[in-house]
Amino acid sequence: MSAHLPPLGEDVIRKYDVAGPRYTSYPTVPEWGSMRSEGAEAALAAAGADPAPLSIYVHIPFCKEMCTYCGCHVIVAKDPRKADAYLELVRREAELVRRALGGRHAVSRIHLGGGTPTFLDERQLTELHAILDRELSILDDAELAIEVDPVVTRHSQLEVLARLGFRRISMGVQDLDPEVQRAVARVQTEEETRAAIDGARALGFRSVNLDLIYGLPKQTEQSWRRTMDRVLALSPNRVSLFSFAYVPTVKPHQRRLHMADLPSPASKIELFRIAHDAMVDAGYRAIGMDHFARPDDELALAQEQGTLWRDFQGYSAGRGGAGTVALGVSSISDAGGAYFQNVKTLPKYAAALDRGELPVERGHVLDADDQRRRQIIGEVMCRLSVGLTGDEAERFAAPLRALEREGLCALDGTRLTLTPLGRVFVRNVAMVFDAYLDRDGARRPAFSRTV
Repeated sequence: MSAHLPPLGEDVIRKYDVAGPRYTSYPTVPEWGSMRSEGAEAALAAAGADPAPLSIYVHIPFCKEMCTYCGCHVIVAKDPRKADAYLELVRREAELVRRALGGRHAVSRIHLGGGTPTFLDERQLTELHAILDRELSILDDAELAIEVDPVVTRHSQLEVLARLGFRRISMGVQDLDPEVQRAVARVQTEEETRAAIDGARALGFRSVNLDLIYGLPKQTEQSWRRTMDRVLALSPNRVSLFSFAYVPTVKPHQRRLHMADLPSPASKIELFRIAHDAMVDAGYRAIGMDHFARPDDELALAQEQGTLWRDFQGYSAGRGGAGTVALGVSSISDAGGAYFQNVKTLPKYAAALDRGELPVERGHVLDADDQRRRQIIGEVMCRLSVGLTGDEAERFAAPLRALEREGLCALDGTRLTLTPLGRVFVRNVAMVFDAYLDRDGARRPAFSRTV
Protein backbone atom coordinates (compact mmCIF):
# COMPACT_ATOMS: atom_id res chain seq x y z
CA MET A 1 0.00 0.00 0.00
CA SER A 2 2.80 2.40 -0.82
CA ALA A 3 1.29 3.82 -4.04
CA HIS A 4 -0.15 7.28 -4.27
CA LEU A 5 -3.80 7.61 -3.33
CA PRO A 6 -6.20 8.11 -6.22
CA PRO A 7 -8.06 11.41 -6.69
CA LEU A 8 -11.64 11.24 -5.48
CA GLY A 9 -14.79 12.46 -7.17
CA GLU A 10 -17.37 14.60 -5.39
CA ASP A 11 -19.99 11.85 -5.72
CA VAL A 12 -17.82 9.30 -3.87
CA ILE A 13 -17.02 11.80 -1.13
CA ARG A 14 -20.68 12.72 -0.63
CA LYS A 15 -21.69 9.05 -0.47
CA TYR A 16 -19.16 8.04 2.17
CA ASP A 17 -18.97 11.23 4.22
CA VAL A 18 -21.02 9.91 7.13
CA ALA A 19 -20.66 9.81 10.91
CA GLY A 20 -18.82 6.72 12.02
CA PRO A 21 -16.50 5.25 14.67
CA ARG A 22 -12.71 5.40 14.57
CA TYR A 23 -12.67 1.89 16.03
CA THR A 24 -10.15 2.34 18.76
CA SER A 25 -12.43 -0.22 20.43
CA TYR A 26 -15.21 -2.59 19.48
CA PRO A 27 -17.90 -2.28 20.64
CA THR A 28 -17.42 1.48 20.61
CA VAL A 29 -17.80 3.58 23.77
CA PRO A 30 -21.36 4.87 23.07
CA GLU A 31 -22.57 1.26 23.16
CA TRP A 32 -21.26 0.54 26.65
CA GLY A 33 -23.52 0.47 29.66
CA SER A 34 -23.04 1.44 33.28
CA MET A 35 -20.50 -0.57 35.27
CA ARG A 36 -19.73 -0.56 38.96
CA SER A 37 -16.49 -1.24 40.78
CA GLU A 38 -17.37 -4.94 41.12
CA GLY A 39 -17.47 -5.39 37.35
CA ALA A 40 -14.03 -3.84 36.92
CA GLU A 41 -12.67 -5.92 39.82
CA ALA A 42 -13.85 -9.13 38.11
CA ALA A 43 -12.16 -8.13 34.85
CA LEU A 44 -8.94 -7.25 36.69
CA ALA A 45 -9.01 -10.59 38.50
CA ALA A 46 -9.21 -12.34 35.13
CA ALA A 47 -6.33 -10.23 33.81
CA GLY A 48 -4.31 -10.95 36.94
CA ALA A 49 -4.64 -14.69 36.32
CA ASP A 50 -2.90 -14.23 32.97
CA PRO A 51 0.88 -14.58 33.47
CA ALA A 52 1.62 -12.27 30.54
CA PRO A 53 2.68 -8.73 31.50
CA LEU A 54 0.27 -5.78 31.46
CA SER A 55 0.32 -2.45 29.70
CA ILE A 56 -0.41 0.62 31.82
CA TYR A 57 -1.93 3.88 30.63
CA VAL A 58 -2.04 6.91 32.92
CA HIS A 59 -4.16 9.91 31.99
CA ILE A 60 -2.78 13.28 33.08
CA PRO A 61 -5.73 15.59 32.34
CA PHE A 62 -4.13 18.98 33.05
CA CYS A 63 -3.37 21.62 30.43
CA LYS A 64 -2.50 25.26 31.02
CA GLU A 65 -4.76 26.30 28.12
CA MET A 66 -7.56 24.74 26.08
CA CYS A 67 -6.80 24.34 22.37
CA THR A 68 -9.98 24.86 20.40
CA TYR A 69 -9.51 21.75 18.24
CA CYS A 70 -8.95 19.41 21.20
CA GLY A 71 -10.98 16.22 21.49
CA CYS A 72 -9.32 14.94 24.68
CA HIS A 73 -10.56 15.07 28.25
CA VAL A 74 -8.77 18.13 29.64
CA ILE A 75 -8.78 20.12 32.88
CA VAL A 76 -7.39 23.63 32.52
CA ALA A 77 -5.07 24.47 35.42
CA LYS A 78 -2.27 26.95 36.00
CA ASP A 79 -0.79 25.75 39.30
CA PRO A 80 1.42 22.64 38.91
CA ARG A 81 0.88 21.86 42.60
CA LYS A 82 -2.61 20.70 41.66
CA ALA A 83 -0.94 17.59 40.28
CA ASP A 84 0.28 16.57 43.76
CA ALA A 85 -3.26 15.86 44.94
CA TYR A 86 -3.97 14.08 41.67
CA LEU A 87 -0.93 11.80 42.01
CA GLU A 88 -2.12 10.78 45.46
CA LEU A 89 -5.47 9.78 43.93
CA VAL A 90 -3.67 7.82 41.19
CA ARG A 91 -1.62 6.07 43.88
CA ARG A 92 -4.79 5.04 45.70
CA GLU A 93 -6.34 3.77 42.48
CA ALA A 94 -3.18 1.81 41.66
CA GLU A 95 -3.35 0.21 45.08
CA LEU A 96 -6.94 -0.91 44.46
CA VAL A 97 -5.92 -2.23 41.04
CA ARG A 98 -3.08 -4.23 42.58
CA ARG A 99 -5.49 -5.86 45.02
CA ALA A 100 -7.99 -6.67 42.27
CA LEU A 101 -5.23 -8.21 40.14
CA GLY A 102 -4.37 -10.51 43.04
CA GLY A 103 -1.04 -8.85 43.78
CA ARG A 104 1.73 -7.03 41.95
CA HIS A 105 1.80 -7.76 38.23
CA ALA A 106 4.61 -7.35 35.71
CA VAL A 107 4.30 -4.33 33.43
CA SER A 108 5.93 -4.32 30.00
CA ARG A 109 4.53 -1.02 28.71
CA ILE A 110 3.66 2.37 30.16
CA HIS A 111 2.06 5.21 28.23
CA LEU A 112 1.51 8.64 29.77
CA GLY A 113 -1.13 10.63 27.92
CA GLY A 114 -3.30 13.66 28.41
CA GLY A 115 -3.95 16.50 28.62
CA THR A 116 -0.29 17.39 28.96
CA PRO A 117 1.76 14.79 30.88
CA THR A 118 4.63 17.26 31.23
CA PHE A 119 2.30 19.43 33.28
CA LEU A 120 3.97 17.25 35.93
CA ASP A 121 7.30 18.71 36.99
CA GLU A 122 10.51 16.74 37.41
CA ARG A 123 9.72 15.63 40.96
CA GLN A 124 6.16 14.63 40.09
CA LEU A 125 7.24 12.59 37.07
CA THR A 126 9.68 10.70 39.27
CA GLU A 127 6.97 10.15 41.89
CA LEU A 128 4.50 8.77 39.34
CA HIS A 129 7.08 6.29 38.08
CA ALA A 130 7.76 5.19 41.66
CA ILE A 131 4.04 4.72 42.32
CA LEU A 132 3.64 2.46 39.31
CA ASP A 133 6.73 0.41 40.17
CA ARG A 134 5.74 0.06 43.81
CA GLU A 135 2.12 -0.96 43.24
CA LEU A 136 2.83 -3.01 40.12
CA SER A 137 6.24 -4.07 38.80
CA ILE A 138 7.90 -2.32 35.88
CA LEU A 139 10.10 -4.74 33.97
CA ASP A 140 13.68 -3.65 33.33
CA ASP A 141 13.11 -3.72 29.57
CA ALA A 142 9.64 -2.16 29.67
CA GLU A 143 8.70 0.19 26.84
CA LEU A 144 7.95 3.61 28.32
CA ALA A 145 6.28 6.28 26.19
CA ILE A 146 4.97 9.79 26.82
CA GLU A 147 3.02 12.48 24.95
CA VAL A 148 4.42 16.01 25.23
CA ASP A 149 3.76 19.57 24.13
CA PRO A 150 7.17 20.90 22.99
CA VAL A 151 6.24 24.45 24.01
CA VAL A 152 5.77 23.65 27.70
CA THR A 153 8.26 20.77 28.08
CA ARG A 154 11.60 21.65 29.66
CA HIS A 155 14.85 19.90 28.79
CA SER A 156 15.23 19.02 32.48
CA GLN A 157 11.94 17.10 32.29
CA LEU A 158 13.26 15.16 29.30
CA GLU A 159 16.41 14.39 31.30
CA VAL A 160 14.31 12.95 34.13
CA LEU A 161 12.20 10.90 31.72
CA ALA A 162 15.31 9.51 30.03
CA ARG A 163 16.78 8.56 33.41
CA LEU A 164 13.53 6.74 34.27
CA GLY A 165 13.78 4.70 31.07
CA PHE A 166 11.45 6.51 28.68
CA ARG A 167 12.54 5.96 25.09
CA ARG A 168 9.43 6.81 23.06
CA ILE A 169 8.08 10.32 22.81
CA SER A 170 5.13 11.71 20.89
CA MET A 171 4.94 15.43 20.20
CA GLY A 172 1.82 17.33 19.29
CA VAL A 173 2.48 19.51 16.24
CA GLN A 174 -0.90 19.57 14.42
CA ASP A 175 0.26 22.13 11.80
CA LEU A 176 3.30 24.38 11.44
CA ASP A 177 1.47 27.17 9.59
CA PRO A 178 1.19 30.26 11.86
CA GLU A 179 -2.26 31.23 10.60
CA VAL A 180 -3.65 27.77 11.29
CA GLN A 181 -2.00 27.74 14.73
CA ARG A 182 -3.63 31.03 15.66
CA ALA A 183 -6.99 29.75 14.45
CA VAL A 184 -6.86 26.78 16.85
CA ALA A 185 -5.11 28.57 19.75
CA ARG A 186 -2.01 26.39 19.56
CA VAL A 187 1.03 28.48 18.63
CA GLN A 188 4.22 26.46 18.32
CA THR A 189 7.21 27.39 16.22
CA GLU A 190 9.22 25.01 14.09
CA GLU A 191 12.29 25.98 16.13
CA GLU A 192 10.62 24.91 19.39
CA THR A 193 9.63 21.59 17.85
CA ARG A 194 13.11 20.96 16.44
CA ALA A 195 14.76 21.82 19.78
CA ALA A 196 12.52 19.31 21.57
CA ILE A 197 13.26 16.58 19.01
CA ASP A 198 17.00 17.18 19.08
CA GLY A 199 17.00 17.30 22.87
CA ALA A 200 15.08 14.05 23.18
CA ARG A 201 17.32 12.22 20.73
CA ALA A 202 20.47 13.45 22.45
CA LEU A 203 19.15 11.98 25.70
CA GLY A 204 18.57 8.54 24.16
CA PHE A 205 14.95 8.63 23.03
CA ARG A 206 15.01 6.25 20.08
CA SER A 207 11.53 6.93 18.67
CA VAL A 208 10.02 10.35 17.99
CA ASN A 209 6.42 10.55 16.78
CA LEU A 210 4.81 13.74 15.52
CA ASP A 211 1.03 14.22 15.65
CA LEU A 212 -0.50 16.13 12.74
CA ILE A 213 -4.15 17.04 12.13
CA TYR A 214 -5.72 17.68 8.74
CA GLY A 215 -9.03 19.45 8.32
CA LEU A 216 -8.27 22.33 10.68
CA PRO A 217 -9.48 25.90 10.07
CA LYS A 218 -7.42 27.95 7.60
CA GLN A 219 -5.62 24.94 6.17
CA THR A 220 -5.08 25.14 2.41
CA GLU A 221 -3.37 22.79 -0.01
CA GLN A 222 -0.48 25.23 -0.36
CA SER A 223 0.03 25.78 3.37
CA TRP A 224 -0.30 22.05 4.05
CA ARG A 225 2.35 21.19 1.47
CA ARG A 226 4.70 23.61 3.20
CA THR A 227 3.94 22.01 6.57
CA MET A 228 4.62 18.53 5.20
CA ASP A 229 7.96 19.65 3.74
CA ARG A 230 8.96 21.08 7.12
CA VAL A 231 7.76 18.01 9.02
CA LEU A 232 9.79 15.72 6.79
CA ALA A 233 12.84 17.93 7.36
CA LEU A 234 12.45 17.17 11.08
CA SER A 235 12.89 13.46 10.20
CA PRO A 236 10.50 11.88 12.74
CA ASN A 237 10.48 8.11 13.18
CA ARG A 238 6.70 8.11 12.96
CA VAL A 239 3.89 10.45 12.02
CA SER A 240 0.29 10.16 13.21
CA LEU A 241 -1.98 11.91 10.73
CA PHE A 242 -5.35 12.48 12.37
CA SER A 243 -8.53 13.68 10.76
CA PHE A 244 -9.92 16.66 12.68
CA ALA A 245 -12.99 15.46 14.55
CA TYR A 246 -15.41 18.38 14.64
CA VAL A 247 -17.94 17.32 17.29
CA PRO A 248 -19.17 20.53 18.98
CA THR A 249 -22.11 18.70 20.59
CA VAL A 250 -19.60 16.55 22.51
CA LYS A 251 -16.79 19.13 22.83
CA PRO A 252 -18.53 22.52 23.29
CA HIS A 253 -15.25 24.48 23.22
CA GLN A 254 -15.03 23.64 19.50
CA ARG A 255 -17.89 26.08 18.93
CA ARG A 256 -15.28 28.83 19.18
CA LEU A 257 -13.97 27.72 15.79
CA HIS A 258 -15.30 29.50 12.72
CA MET A 259 -17.07 26.91 10.57
CA ALA A 260 -16.47 29.05 7.49
CA ASP A 261 -12.73 28.47 7.97
CA LEU A 262 -13.03 24.67 7.95
CA PRO A 263 -12.04 22.89 4.72
CA SER A 264 -14.84 21.30 2.71
CA PRO A 265 -15.02 17.47 2.68
CA ALA A 266 -13.40 17.43 -0.77
CA SER A 267 -10.61 19.76 0.39
CA LYS A 268 -10.11 17.70 3.53
CA ILE A 269 -9.66 14.50 1.52
CA GLU A 270 -7.15 16.32 -0.67
CA LEU A 271 -5.18 17.37 2.43
CA PHE A 272 -4.97 13.72 3.47
CA ARG A 273 -3.87 12.71 -0.03
CA ILE A 274 -1.15 15.38 -0.06
CA ALA A 275 0.21 14.19 3.29
CA HIS A 276 -0.04 10.50 2.42
CA ASP A 277 1.80 10.92 -0.87
CA ALA A 278 4.47 13.13 0.70
CA MET A 279 5.15 10.54 3.40
CA VAL A 280 5.39 7.53 1.07
CA ASP A 281 7.52 9.51 -1.39
CA ALA A 282 9.90 10.19 1.51
CA GLY A 283 10.21 6.45 2.17
CA TYR A 284 7.77 6.04 5.05
CA ARG A 285 5.41 3.06 5.21
CA ALA A 286 1.70 3.78 5.46
CA ILE A 287 0.42 2.05 8.61
CA GLY A 288 -3.26 1.33 9.06
CA MET A 289 -5.50 4.25 8.25
CA ASP A 290 -3.50 7.23 9.48
CA HIS A 291 0.01 6.40 10.70
CA PHE A 292 3.36 6.41 8.91
CA ALA A 293 6.64 4.88 10.00
CA ARG A 294 10.14 4.37 8.73
CA PRO A 295 10.67 0.89 7.23
CA ASP A 296 12.84 -0.20 10.18
CA ASP A 297 10.36 1.05 12.78
CA GLU A 298 8.51 -1.46 14.98
CA LEU A 299 5.16 -0.38 13.52
CA ALA A 300 6.26 -1.16 9.98
CA LEU A 301 7.70 -4.51 11.06
CA ALA A 302 4.54 -5.35 13.02
CA GLN A 303 2.41 -4.62 9.96
CA GLU A 304 4.53 -7.02 7.92
CA GLN A 305 4.37 -9.68 10.62
CA GLY A 306 0.63 -9.32 11.23
CA THR A 307 0.93 -8.23 14.86
CA LEU A 308 -0.12 -4.59 14.45
CA TRP A 309 -2.69 -3.57 17.08
CA ARG A 310 -5.05 -0.62 17.45
CA ASP A 311 -6.48 0.74 20.70
CA PHE A 312 -7.15 4.02 22.49
CA GLN A 313 -3.46 4.96 22.25
CA GLY A 314 -3.46 4.48 18.47
CA TYR A 315 -1.45 1.84 16.61
CA SER A 316 1.16 -0.27 18.39
CA ALA A 317 3.42 -3.22 17.58
CA GLY A 318 1.23 -5.69 19.49
CA ARG A 319 -1.62 -6.03 21.93
CA GLY A 320 0.56 -5.95 25.01
CA GLY A 321 0.17 -9.19 26.90
CA ALA A 322 -2.65 -9.43 29.42
CA GLY A 323 -4.26 -6.17 28.32
CA THR A 324 -4.20 -2.50 29.24
CA VAL A 325 -5.05 -1.18 32.69
CA ALA A 326 -5.70 2.56 32.73
CA LEU A 327 -5.40 4.93 35.68
CA GLY A 328 -6.72 8.45 36.14
CA VAL A 329 -9.91 10.36 35.32
CA SER A 330 -11.68 9.32 32.10
CA SER A 331 -9.09 6.62 31.34
CA ILE A 332 -10.21 3.40 29.65
CA SER A 333 -8.99 -0.11 30.47
CA ASP A 334 -9.11 -3.12 28.15
CA ALA A 335 -8.41 -6.20 30.23
CA GLY A 336 -9.96 -9.45 31.34
CA GLY A 337 -12.39 -9.61 28.42
CA ALA A 338 -13.93 -6.23 29.21
CA TYR A 339 -13.64 -2.51 28.67
CA PHE A 340 -14.19 -0.15 31.59
CA GLN A 341 -13.89 3.63 31.83
CA ASN A 342 -13.27 5.84 34.83
CA VAL A 343 -15.41 8.80 35.84
CA LYS A 344 -14.57 12.09 34.13
CA THR A 345 -14.45 14.60 36.98
CA LEU A 346 -11.99 14.95 39.84
CA PRO A 347 -14.70 15.17 42.57
CA LYS A 348 -16.30 11.89 41.44
CA TYR A 349 -12.88 10.28 41.06
CA ALA A 350 -11.89 11.24 44.61
CA ALA A 351 -15.29 10.24 46.05
CA ALA A 352 -15.10 6.72 44.62
CA LEU A 353 -11.59 6.24 46.01
CA ASP A 354 -12.74 7.56 49.39
CA ARG A 355 -15.32 4.74 49.38
CA GLY A 356 -12.58 2.24 48.57
CA GLU A 357 -14.05 1.60 45.12
CA LEU A 358 -12.52 1.60 41.67
CA PRO A 359 -13.69 4.88 40.07
CA VAL A 360 -15.48 3.20 37.15
CA GLU A 361 -18.67 4.55 35.59
CA ARG A 362 -19.26 2.45 32.47
CA GLY A 363 -17.98 -0.53 30.57
CA HIS A 364 -18.75 -3.58 28.50
CA VAL A 365 -18.06 -7.31 28.88
CA LEU A 366 -17.38 -8.78 25.44
CA ASP A 367 -19.31 -11.88 24.38
CA ALA A 368 -18.15 -14.32 21.71
CA ASP A 369 -19.78 -12.34 18.88
CA ASP A 370 -18.14 -9.13 20.12
CA GLN A 371 -14.77 -10.84 20.23
CA ARG A 372 -15.01 -12.13 16.66
CA ARG A 373 -16.26 -8.85 15.22
CA ARG A 374 -13.54 -7.05 17.15
CA GLN A 375 -10.96 -9.31 15.53
CA ILE A 376 -12.36 -8.71 12.03
CA ILE A 377 -12.58 -4.93 12.48
CA GLY A 378 -9.11 -4.87 14.02
CA GLU A 379 -7.60 -6.62 11.00
CA VAL A 380 -9.41 -4.29 8.62
CA MET A 381 -8.11 -1.26 10.51
CA CYS A 382 -4.57 -2.63 10.95
CA ARG A 383 -3.85 -4.86 7.95
CA LEU A 384 -6.43 -3.54 5.46
CA SER A 385 -7.23 -7.19 4.85
CA VAL A 386 -9.01 -9.98 6.71
CA GLY A 387 -9.80 -13.63 6.23
CA LEU A 388 -13.44 -14.47 6.85
CA THR A 389 -15.07 -17.82 7.44
CA GLY A 390 -17.34 -19.16 4.73
CA ASP A 391 -20.43 -18.27 6.76
CA GLU A 392 -19.13 -14.74 7.39
CA ALA A 393 -18.31 -14.18 3.73
CA GLU A 394 -21.85 -15.19 2.85
CA ARG A 395 -23.46 -13.13 5.62
CA PHE A 396 -21.63 -9.92 4.69
CA ALA A 397 -21.49 -10.54 0.94
CA ALA A 398 -24.16 -7.99 -0.06
CA PRO A 399 -22.63 -4.89 1.61
CA LEU A 400 -19.09 -5.97 0.72
CA ARG A 401 -19.98 -6.52 -2.93
CA ALA A 402 -21.53 -3.05 -2.98
CA LEU A 403 -18.27 -1.57 -1.65
CA GLU A 404 -16.37 -3.68 -4.17
CA ARG A 405 -18.38 -2.16 -7.03
CA GLU A 406 -17.42 1.28 -5.68
CA GLY A 407 -13.73 0.29 -5.78
CA LEU A 408 -13.15 0.25 -1.99
CA CYS A 409 -12.31 -3.43 -1.59
CA ALA A 410 -12.05 -6.82 -3.26
CA LEU A 411 -13.71 -9.96 -1.93
CA ASP A 412 -11.88 -13.03 -3.24
CA GLY A 413 -13.66 -16.03 -1.79
CA THR A 414 -13.27 -15.48 1.95
CA ARG A 415 -10.40 -12.97 1.75
CA LEU A 416 -11.33 -9.28 1.95
CA THR A 417 -8.66 -6.79 0.84
CA LEU A 418 -8.99 -3.02 0.76
CA THR A 419 -7.87 -1.02 -2.26
CA PRO A 420 -5.92 2.28 -2.07
CA LEU A 421 -9.31 4.02 -2.23
CA GLY A 422 -10.47 1.77 0.60
CA ARG A 423 -7.64 3.06 2.78
CA VAL A 424 -9.27 6.49 2.63
CA PHE A 425 -12.63 5.04 3.66
CA VAL A 426 -11.40 2.22 5.90
CA ARG A 427 -13.82 3.25 8.65
CA ASN A 428 -16.74 2.82 6.24
CA VAL A 429 -15.57 -0.68 5.35
CA ALA A 430 -15.16 -1.60 9.02
CA MET A 431 -18.69 -0.39 9.73
CA VAL A 432 -20.05 -3.29 7.68
CA PHE A 433 -19.07 -5.61 10.54
CA ASP A 434 -20.46 -3.45 13.38
CA ALA A 435 -23.52 -5.10 14.88
CA TYR A 436 -24.43 -2.02 16.94
CA LEU A 437 -24.74 0.63 14.23
CA ASP A 438 -28.09 1.65 12.86
CA ARG A 439 -27.54 1.43 9.15
CA ASP A 440 -29.39 4.69 8.49
CA GLY A 441 -26.95 6.51 10.73
CA ALA A 442 -29.68 7.85 13.01
CA ARG A 443 -27.79 7.01 16.20
CA ARG A 444 -24.36 8.44 15.45
CA PRO A 445 -24.29 11.91 16.98
CA ALA A 446 -21.20 11.11 19.07
CA PHE A 447 -19.10 10.05 16.07
CA SER A 448 -17.03 12.27 13.82
CA ARG A 449 -17.39 12.27 10.04
CA THR A 450 -15.47 9.67 8.12
CA VAL A 451 -14.23 12.41 5.77
